[in-house]
Amino acid sequence: MAKFAVILAAAGQSRRFQDNHYKKPFAPLKDRAVWLHCVDRFINRDDVVQVILVIAPEDRERFMESFGANVAILGVEVVEGGKERTDSVANALERVCEEADYIAIHDAARPCLAPEWVDRVFLKAATTGAAMLAIPITGTVKRVGPKDVIQETVPRDGLWEAQTPQVFRRQLLLKAYAQRGSEPATDDAELVQRAGHPVSVVPGSPVNLKITTKEDLRLAAHALNALPKPKLPGVAHPFADDNLFR
Repeated sequence: MAKFAVILAAAGQSRRFQDNHYKKPFAPLKDRAVWLHCVDRFINRDDVVQVILVIAPEDRERFMESFGANVAILGVEVVEGGKERTDSVANALERVCEEADYIAIHDAARPCLAPEWVDRVFLKAATTGAAMLAIPITGTVKRVGPKDVIQETVPRDGLWEAQTPQVFRRQLLLKAYAQRGSEPATDDAELVQRAGHPVSVVPGSPVNLKITTKEDLRLAAHALNALPKPKLPGVAHPFADDNLFR
């Protein structure tokens, strides 16, 4: 059976979330922090051998005060991120265990993930070497210029919205990062494509939303009700209120 390491990216600044108490991965969602919902989607899978959470260096002290017991009990490794998202992932790649054949990268602010979607993207990556969840764009797309004026209508044929997890054969992803250079990349799939390897799309779901604003957090609370509720062995959250990074 193929073995997967999972990197949860939580080192962003959450500027659009606009909360004085929380960054979005650490905000409370149905009485638990968002990132803990994400961990649940992977930690009990037989094919997952490692979960790494990447946080901003300035968050480490408060994070460990709030979630240190959770990290210890769940066996999650915490790594400090860098200036850009690719720098953060690169730091995590240095800590991936040798046992992992594939590496999955998932947004720690994307908690509404069903096990069957993970199954499909893991299987596709094991078959093709590189795969990601995505959904086709169904609405009308407008390109907007200065002063919020529409410049053109963009044909949506063949356009998909990228999601995570994005999953890659270990050596393929390491090669892509080694060759990444200074040109910005919006996601890991773009780096792998630059390295010359095609990335397959696996249909995801609009339910697999990324929390960016407070409204997204409210939508995610409803979306979680439609997902299976995996149960962790033992006491996953030793504090009644989890302290929730406040």
